[in-house]
Amino acid sequence: MDETGVTETEVLGLLRRIKERDMPFERILSSMCTMPHPLAIQAHMEFIETNLGDPTLFPGTKGLEESVIAMLSALLHAPNAHGYITTGGTESNIQAIRAARNLSGKKNPNVIVPGSAHFSFDKAADILGIKIKKAQLDESLKVDPASVEMLIDENTIALVGTAGTTEFGQVDPIDELSKIALSRDIFLHVDAAFGGLVIPFLEEEYPFDFKVKGVSSLTIDPHKMGAGTIPSSALLFRDEACLGALATSTPYLASRMQHTLAGTRTGASIAATYAVFKHLGQSGYKRIVARCMKLVSMIEKRVADMGIPLVIQPVTNVIALRVDSPEEVASKLRERNWYVSTTLRPKSLRLVIMPHITEEILNTFLTDLREILG
Repeated sequence: MDETGVTETEVLGLLRRIKERDMPFERILSSMCTMPHPLAIQAHMEFIETNLGDPTLFPGTKGLEESVIAMLSALLHAPNAHGYITTGGTESNIQAIRAARNLSGKKNPNVIVPGSAHFSFDKAADILGIKIKKAQLDESLKVDPASVEMLIDENTIALVGTAGTTEFGQVDPIDELSKIALSRDIFLHVDAAFGGLVIPFLEEEYPFDFKVKGVSSLTIDPHKMGAGTIPSSALLFRDEACLGALATSTPYLASRMQHTLAGTRTGASIAATYAVFKHLGQSGYKRIVARCMKLVSMIEKRVADMGIPLVIQPVTNVIALRVDSPEEVASKLRERNWYVSTTLRPKSLRLVIMPHITEEILNTFLTDLREILG
């Protein structure tokens, strides 16, 4: 901090120059986030000062959070679900496992996750002092229920399934995991951080939410396919007792209890999510998802003409291409100002087709990809 300040104009100019170093969204095909809806940005700024760390002081904003939870609960077939808005899928997943741990009372708890699970569960293990067991995947890169069942022991407190895996967009067999969880009386968490606002709007149905009887909790991120502002995830529980397992006394605040991991919480992204949910409705999201999947189909046809096979048939708007030396290809694409990612098992070039991607962008990208591959 300087001894004396500078003008607002100078500061804003400095910020604009710094932001120019960031990658432009229209060249990013690796992120599961997108440009927020303009209405979401406007709503965010209207509530920029709100702090739901002490919701008694902000009853209007707290009401918006309750409305968002209600809208998500209805979409996910649990109109009476309980939960709150978090800072992202990582916090939601950590809190879900924390609730399962607190409810179990076991001294040496373990959680069984797919081999494809998000790295947030490794963070949860480190923070919560639990063991993570990773189940095998089948040929389509879904978790193998038989492998899950073999890993269960007397200290298993939760099973995890993913609805929209980070690397390949695949949906685990949540209905099969549910049968196992119900038969063993084990908590079942679904990480639908990405897929939660994709799968309900696909033409093909995939059982993944609270309609599946054994699902105990679910993570879903409006700041991904919801086009909300960052940070905005939601953690939903079927039963109120699960939320109660996260309660902490806050005696010096106007609100006497918190169930959240973060103390101070912005109400701005909650207002943004509320605004875009109300504006778009389910029909709006169905159009967005249909458009993204149409672009995925376009890529499928173009890469087939180029002789590039797919790792799996895309389930959501994530497509993985089997190319030789994907890291080298990604590096060459970066030289042309394209930002893609690669996967490890199996190795591939990974593309996420978010709402900011257009047919024109993809035509340019695929032309460059063809030239790079020769």
